[in-house]
Amino acid sequence: MLPFRYLRPDSPAHAAQLLAEPGAVALGGGTDLLVALHEGLAHPDALVDLRRVPHARAIVATDDGGVRLGGGARIADIAEHPLIAESFASLAQACASVGTVQLRNMGTIGGNLCQRPRCWYFRRGLSCFKSGGSSCPAVHGENQYLGVLGGGPCHAPHPSDPAVALTALEARVVIVGATGERTVSMDAFYGASDASRDTVVGDGEFVRAIEIPGASASGTQRYDKVMQRGAWDFALVSLATVRRADGDVRLVLGGVAPKPWRVTSSIEEDVASGGLDGETIGILAERAMLDAVAMTRNGYKIDVAQALLRRGIAWLGRTPENGSRTGAGSPGGER
Repeated sequence: MLPFRYLRPDSPAHAAQLLAEPGAVALGGGTDLLVALHEGLAHPDALVDLRRVPHARAIVATDDGGVRLGGGARIADIAEHPLIAESFASLAQACASVGTVQLRNMGTIGGNLCQRPRCWYFRRGLSCFKSGGSSCPAVHGENQYLGVLGGGPCHAPHPSDPAVALTALEARVVIVGATGERTVSMDAFYGASDASRDTVVGDGEFVRAIEIPGASASGTQRYDKVMQRGAWDFALVSLATVRRADGDVRLVLGGVAPKPWRVTSSIEEDVASGGLDGETIGILAERAMLDAVAMTRNGYKIDVAQALLRRGIAWLGRTPENGSRTGAGSPGGER
């Protein structure tokens, strides 16, 4: 590991200024960055500690009934915050499913959203789309953990649990850089046109905050996660299920695409209409995965996704319209 400088900005503008320097890399909790350094995926000349930026760890209610999360807010603090647990239960459950207690206490929400994918080939330094190559060796190799939706060119699912819940909650990400501040939707956040990038956060930029609108507060919410192991693992498939207070439904899958995958709006509308029997629920779950394309070893993800969708949709049907605000998410978490 080469030596690097450690820098502590005292304002968002100062942080953007430091990150604009060649070789500067943003530091949050460091739980993924330290691994990236060890694996040779990052070679910083300077680490810019964003946790020292004023209000970086703040969790604040907004005037419209929503919430603003500082990019440096710790995963554990979000999972345990009374406002999040009461009004955004799916996010609280998703954060509670992240890794170990130690990782949740160190990891930040901004860093979690920006972590690198866990594809074996990419992490071992082999040529692939993520590393600037022109092919994906995993497609015809060890592809059991790759996605089945999204169509590539990189098929590695993004590993963030909170990102799935935040997409269902229609959150927006505040990004700061040398030219100022911009806000993007969660869907756009993972819409980078360059396959070597995971998000639209550019060089010299960082995640300052995440804003969840009041329209997504309360209602009925749940986060489910299927893992290979019982705990401390990444999701094979996950599902955020949200029925908002206005009756609209949001269904977002994780582990099946390079970004959180929102189910087609027509299916969400059918679920919102209610009165669904078991056969209809099964048909909707199958429709949601019609565009899925399995590789040689990951076809099971289609079956698991359909099972989660059937369970989530049926759970909404059993929940009163004024609903429980604390769904029954699966235990476990990311490594």
